Amino acid sequence: MTADSSSQQKVSGPIVDFNCSRKITVKPVPLGAVRFTDRFWLPRLKRNLSVTIPSQYQQCQETGRIDNFRRAAGRLKADFQGIFFNDSDVYKWLEAASYALATDYDSHLDAQVDELIADISAAQQPDGYLNTYYMYENAAQRWSNLRDMHELYCAGHLMQAAVAHHRATGKSSLLEVACRFADHITDVFGPGKKRGVPGHPEIEMALVELYRATGNRRYLQQAQIFIDLRGSMPSIIGGSPYHQDHVPFREMSEMVGHAVRAIYLNCGAADVYAETADESLYEALQRLWDNCYHGKVYLTGGLGARYEGEAFGADYELPNERAYAETCAAIASFMWNWRMLCITGETRYGDEMETALYNGILSGISMEGDRYFYENPLADRGGHRRQPWFGCACCPPNLARTLASLPGYIYGVSETGLWIHHFAGNDARLDVPEVGPVSITQTTDFPWDDEVDLLISLDQACEFSLFIRHPHWCAENGVEVVVNGRYPKVKRNAGGYIEINRKWESGDQVTIQMPMAVQKLTAHPFVTSNRGRVALRRGPLVYCIEQADHPLADVWDMELPMNSQLAPHWEPDILGGVITLRGEALVADRSNWKGSLYRIISEENGEPFRSHAPGRVISLVAVPYYSWANRAAGPMQVWIPVR
Repeated sequence: MTADSSSQQKVSGPIVDFNCSRKITVKPVPLGAVRFTDRFWLPRLKRNLSVTIPSQYQQCQETGRIDNFRRAAGRLKADFQGIFFNDSDVYKWLEAASYALATDYDSHLDAQVDELIADISAAQQPDGYLNTYYMYENAAQRWSNLRDMHELYCAGHLMQAAVAHHRATGKSSLLEVACRFADHITDVFGPGKKRGVPGHPEIEMALVELYRATGNRRYLQQAQIFIDLRGSMPSIIGGSPYHQDHVPFREMSEMVGHAVRAIYLNCGAADVYAETADESLYEALQRLWDNCYHGKVYLTGGLGARYEGEAFGADYELPNERAYAETCAAIASFMWNWRMLCITGETRYGDEMETALYNGILSGISMEGDRYFYENPLADRGGHRRQPWFGCACCPPNLARTLASLPGYIYGVSETGLWIHHFAGNDARLDVPEVGPVSITQTTDFPWDDEVDLLISLDQACEFSLFIRHPHWCAENGVEVVVNGRYPKVKRNAGGYIEINRKWESGDQVTIQMPMAVQKLTAHPFVTSNRGRVALRRGPLVYCIEQADHPLADVWDMELPMNSQLAPHWEPDILGGVITLRGEALVADRSNWKGSLYRIISEENGEPFRSHAPGRVISLVAVPYYSWANRAAGPMQVWIPVR
């Protein structure tokens, strides 16, 4: 691709536009207002543009996903190809491409997007309906199986892509398609019409965002209807917890069923709450968040413990090797916590975003940018490898759109000041309410280094607050802030952000120090798979041990002495440059187990429950979890037995 800087497009709004919402504490900033400059995220966004997005378009071509639209338009005589919800992958790709155009305009990509939109528009039916599976021989079955067939799910992804494209380019070609389809849906499912609930939530948040983009309140009303009818009696889609249809949403208190569906539903409810101030929705969201993040989330930010149904398990059911932890679920968690952060301004939501992003999301894509994980286990014997595509390919384009949209999540603004949610080297020019334009340069080697330097540039001196998220991995009083070489007066606001209120002048410099100790973490005793084990974390990064770094021992035989000292080391030649954690470990001697699966406990050695001898000392090298499976296949584990 060739960048055409002379045609640089400017995004006209944020990813999620809360600017006129009723219940928002912190408003997002426009995606195009922030440009990465660091060595961690900038190369990944460039790779997303140059490798991930083009290769995914090629996959959509080769697997017939794009031809399905040409077939529906009557431009191609062929059978429908793939799974019935394949349209959604094309829409997610369009959303990713639109975000990329907002931050790094590319004339070739712009033309490719326009061509694809023309195919989609041609496939739309006269009444506004658009789904390539329900054409010709299947046309009579439209809206007949809302539980299983994902019609409303696909429609939602079309709407999100359309809003993203409109904000990124100013064009309305796809937005008009989305509005015609949304009008059709409200005509079918609106007040007093057909009772319907999507089996796979997604359209709820999409309709709210379409309302924000157009001002058409029918779309907001329809999103409310879909949420209000869920769990009603008589049931519309079967009443199963798998579909989050067992009770009305406002009565829910436990995360159950298909993980992605459940979290997407919460995203939609959060969006409706932001617009309507319906406190019963917020109360349900709080209960569900507490249940999710106090008993059902992996250390990596992954969600969904069970392969069966891609579903949540019971509280503390968090197996390692059989962890499902779908990439899309970690992305959904990122989206849900973003909404909760904007609503409340509380650091805990930014913490969960950061954990998911640097671990459970980033692990889903290879270092080269063209291979993917669907599931993200926390232990493996070497058989789990990234794939170039999937028959059910929801995760790859979801990763592409998340990476392309990252600049829009770094900052927020409010009537009281400027908020720093996440740390990454960037240049930004932001409009702060009651203040005006503020330029900020963030210089840092985060997540490798614990220092962040800020340079504030203003047209004129003015007073406002700078809010800095205190990350959960840093001690309660561990963050140190210096302004122009002096310690300023700081306080904690109600949400846990560090607040500095002062009269700022152009050229002011802020240094944030967040010590990154190497931490050994233990799990709740009810997480039985992790009893007697610890995990390693430094800053936002969870670490694992991988066979590629330990040729002399099976990493499943390695044990960590509890008093072992682990030190960070910068390794420029490993995995594109990472900080590893190095120390000493023991290799268990399990030779006495040869030919045995079970044994009678022996008390002769005074250690009745010790199943093996401690063995020899070996050097341990831990690498960031996100980077595993990019080298030769072999065992891996996050939770290490403790000697």
